[in-house]
Amino acid sequence: MNVPGELRYSADHEWVRVGKGGRVRVGITDYAQDALGDVVFIDLPPVGTKVAPGAVFGEVESTKSVSELFAPLSGTVVAINDELEVAPGRVNEDPYGDGWICEIELSDPAELDDLIDAASYSALIEG
Repeated sequence: MNVPGELRYSADHEWVRVGKGGRVRVGITDYAQDALGDVVFIDLPPVGTKVAPGAVFGEVESTKSVSELFAPLSGTVVAINDELEVAPGRVNEDPYGDGWICEIELSDPAELDDLIDAASYSALIEG
């Protein structure tokens, strides 16, 4: 499994890339997309949605199942990857690049410390 070292991770299999100005980009991990199988639909959160850690903010539907997306941090959704509406399979093809889900403006940047690093996430998925 691909687990990039520069990202932070949640136990719910979301990744977080820290950007500029208190924003983060969020997506699902390579492990999550592999477990889901072929993604056929993503319910994206509307821009302006307030999120809190662990709160459901969307869904990913695959040929195998429907899984909820859980916010890894608190803040406001400021951008969505609307390309996923027409090409949801990008989550499978490039989960850490073109398959990103949304960007969140953080309300509490200290919450980043609650996420796990790549080594800890690798240990989690390897069980």
